Amino acid sequence: MDGRPHPPEYAAHTWTGFSTGRWEGAMLTVRTTHVKAGWIQRNGVPASDLATITEHFVRHGDVLTDVSIVDDPVYLEEPFVRSTNWVQNLTQQLAGVTAEVVDEIAGRPVGFVPHHLPGANPWLTDAAKEFGIPEEALRGGRKTTYPEWRPQK
Repeated sequence: MDGRPHPPEYAAHTWTGFSTGRWEGAMLTVRTTHVKAGWIQRNGVPASDLATITEHFVRHGDVLTDVSIVDDPVYLEEPFVRSTNWVQNLTQQLAGVTAEVVDEIAGRPVGFVPHHLPGANPWLTDAAKEFGIPEEALRGGRKTTYPEWRPQK
């Protein structure tokens, strides 16, 4: 927030990236670049090292809202937008363990990573069957996320 520019493209990318912030009225806007390639969410949405994250923080009474927008020319066809809310709770007590490690897949050896060759994933069509939607809608990209796509089939 001291007015420094973002570093050049060839600068090192880190897990936390390089962030700059500015106040726009009562809203804090933070822009982050130079983040290492990884995942936006644990459900598998990837992000390249070209991704930029813009966050808008707004407080309404005891609620703090973060609207996060990820732009990634490699993996995303359009911005990935989500919001998160936190409620201030002055009486909250954190006792004992505040974080714990759990097995992602119970009964598997430590370090096990499930993997399947392309087209060989036995669970690839489960969501289509469960929700009664065409399989191509699950992997069709931006055009299949809008209601206008459904009548085309």
